Amino acid sequence: MNIESIRQPFIKNFSGDFSGNPMQRATLKVLFSTINPAGFDHPKLIAFNEKLSEEIGLGKFNEQDLDFLVGNNLPENVQPYATAYAGHQFGNWAGQLGDGRAILAGEIMNNAGEKTEIQWKGAGATPYSRHADGRAVLRSSVREYLMSEAMFHLKVPTTRALSLCFTGEDIIRDMMYDGNPGYEQGAVIIRTAESFLRFGHFELISAQREYKMLQDLVDFTIQNYFPEITSSGTDRYKDFFKNVCTRTADLMTEWFRVGFVHGVMNTDNMSVLGLTIDYGPYSMMDEYDLNFTPNTTDLPGRRYAFGKQGQISQWNLWQLANALHPLIKDEKFLEDTLNSFGNYFWENHDKMLCRKFGFDQLQETDEEFFSNWQALMQELQLDHTLFFHQLEKLQDSTNLSSLFENVSYSILTSDAIVKLENFIKKYRERLSANQISQEDALELMKKNNPKFILRNYLLFECIEEIKEGKTKMLDKLTHALENPYEELYPEFSKRRPSGYDDISGCSMLSCSS
Repeated sequence: MNIESIRQPFIKNFSGDFSGNPMQRATLKVLFSTINPAGFDHPKLIAFNEKLSEEIGLGKFNEQDLDFLVGNNLPENVQPYATAYAGHQFGNWAGQLGDGRAILAGEIMNNAGEKTEIQWKGAGATPYSRHADGRAVLRSSVREYLMSEAMFHLKVPTTRALSLCFTGEDIIRDMMYDGNPGYEQGAVIIRTAESFLRFGHFELISAQREYKMLQDLVDFTIQNYFPEITSSGTDRYKDFFKNVCTRTADLMTEWFRVGFVHGVMNTDNMSVLGLTIDYGPYSMMDEYDLNFTPNTTDLPGRRYAFGKQGQISQWNLWQLANALHPLIKDEKFLEDTLNSFGNYFWENHDKMLCRKFGFDQLQETDEEFFSNWQALMQELQLDHTLFFHQLEKLQDSTNLSSLFENVSYSILTSDAIVKLENFIKKYRERLSANQISQEDALELMKKNNPKFILRNYLLFECIEEIKEGKTKMLDKLTHALENPYEELYPEFSKRRPSGYDDISGCSMLSCSS
């Protein structure tokens, strides 16, 4: 691997704490602290993403590179660091936070001039670990490694995963926060992104009234990650905020398209680049439910439920607007931009649903059609992904009972079949209003409706196998997630088996997941 090419522009551009002290503490008026990974004596490689390594300019993996993948024996050009940020967690201001389980190696540039940040997760404590050990367990590491790659291949903006390794040590965790801790195998992943900058980075500096540093951070972000912004002065910062709003709305639309529920949409878990970041208690939708949250910590309020993700992203953008106000100083602009967010998001959302249903363009009556569809999905407990899979197979003579009986998580009664028939009748009427052929409509559906999603129960099975030293399920899931719009493994295209309904990690998880 081409580790010698890793650069560190962030720590060269901003004030930091260079003490290397991992003690948890406030680090005022700095954006990062240098810190060395803990080091592990007996690491073992589980998975390596060679395609990604080649893409970003790191090249092929050699046995001697294992040390780098867990943060051991680093070369002189790599000065690891953790960044400081703040955030609103479950709607409340949490003050200083930061990279508690993440340590950055720096940035690499490929031959095309594309920049990628490289970050260990689970490699040891930092000043921002909040009395924790900075380690990660195998369970959460496998989930992030596989899901971030699944989202990439679903064409959803996301961080990505480069490697997954055992650390060779066991660490203690209380998985469900219920007073029953236990030992679990430790692991480290390397994840990558164009940038890991979050809303919370800007919130922290603004809250500390470090306005010159805030301006420098926004300028750095625009220069490196928003080449489309060419304006100057205050307009430059206005364009930045508008761009972040648009990217965030586009990301939320993609989450709704594939049925992804993040589970913990705190402002410190929101990327200014519009990436899906921090895979904790997430879930792909099984049965369609706007009120579903995969996060036990989010109960009973369900602040981060599936159907609220657009609303919450807007709320988070309000907090970013407050942080950027010292640079923009135009309340009306900020209010107008935020108020228009909803219109943009819902129009974008409905256009996305049109593509999923095979409609060539949005019509005035579609809002009612989509509302009726949502009500039907929830009432009949239909599987979000499998419903569209079956809809693509719809023929004039289709027996709806046989087509949809294995898509529902409840028994389809005769009344339920009648409701399905009425909906399908309206759906066919709406299809007839298309200006494109039936073949083109079907192709539109196939491009927007995945055949494979990485369900929690599949992840659970994979994690259990890896614990036993097996990787057959890991390899199979990796192949499937790299081709999500093809049905390579029919056994994965089925609803969650009922035997997994009450198993921890198969439906709901805690924030520590």
